[in-house]
Amino acid sequence: MPSQDTGWAAYGMTEGRGRMARGGRRDGGTRGSRVVRATDRRTPEGPATLATVAARAGVSRQTVSNAINNPALLAEDTLAKVERAIADLGYSPNLAARTLRTRTTRLIGLPFEPAQEGTANALMDRFVHTLVEATREMGYHVLLFASDPTDSERGYARMLRSTAVDAFVVTDTYRGDPQVEYLQQRGALFVAFGRPWDQAEAIHPWVDVDGAAGVAQATSHLADRGHEVIAWLGWTADQPIGEDRRAGWMGTMRARGLSTTRLSVRGDGTMEYGRRATHALIDARKPTALVCVSDTVAMGAMRALHERGLVAGRDVAVVGFDDSQVAQTVSPALTSVRQPLEEVALGIGERLEKLLNHRPIEEPGLLLQPTLVVRETS
Repeated sequence: MPSQDTGWAAYGMTEGRGRMARGGRRDGGTRGSRVVRATDRRTPEGPATLATVAARAGVSRQTVSNAINNPALLAEDTLAKVERAIADLGYSPNLAARTLRTRTTRLIGLPFEPAQEGTANALMDRFVHTLVEATREMGYHVLLFASDPTDSERGYARMLRSTAVDAFVVTDTYRGDPQVEYLQQRGALFVAFGRPWDQAEAIHPWVDVDGAAGVAQATSHLADRGHEVIAWLGWTADQPIGEDRRAGWMGTMRARGLSTTRLSVRGDGTMEYGRRATHALIDARKPTALVCVSDTVAMGAMRALHERGLVAGRDVAVVGFDDSQVAQTVSPALTSVRQPLEEVALGIGERLEKLLNHRPIEEPGLLLQPTLVVRETS
């Protein structure tokens, strides 16, 4: 494994099977599990090996290897028997030796960017946790590596030079995104969280969420509640995810015969933008409802309403997008479009497994439907 000063972090490589050791947590185990001492991890002949695990489980060494590398090949009772032997003996596979022997690392690279100031979301935790679980079932682990927003290729290049991973998960795709082209040119395996916005002929596997459908649900919900002046607070026009969500608002407003004149604003997506945009919209059009491109923008909108002595949900309805933890805990609780991030991670895991095992992917693209979670603000 790389040293700690490389900027890499491995997820799901502890006994807890997918528990993310973040913020100083080091336990990595499961509640109520037995504490295993170093002396417990040795057989009378020395440290546990593939052979001693096989002897304890009453199976062949190849079966133990399959349990570690390709568990899907084994019957459930056989796999359970080997896993018990591994746990009893405290066996830990030699990853370095396996990498040299098979030229694989059993690692999936996932880039992460620095946190953006002025935002309220931490929803990617749900995605990463499920991805860790899904890849663990495949016998793989997730390896995080730092990504520079101004030079996304640098992180990938470092990984490819070191042969540190077998495949990548690409996130936050956008129109003109160089990540996909860069990886394709180098023959790297990857699955994208995000559709190929400007590559209709693209054949690489991807999973995405239908933002337009989610915002359409939100806008219809507000119209059904009697709102006619419904404003949209979006991101800048160069962000296809934001424009996709805006299309859901625009299409629903037109289908309902409602005006959109001077009711759509765009900005950088921070809370401060949401606050300023709400003040401007109230002065210009006095909307009775606001549909926001994210929960972060919705938080800014709610702050602006508070500054004017108004209450979200009572005086002006507010709907966000993402169903972040903030949406669930703020008062009044925020109505929000929930992304099925767990399903996204599972879909990516399924496509990764086929890629890594050289099996055909019948459905390279998967577009999932979000749901509206109605709370106090609408």
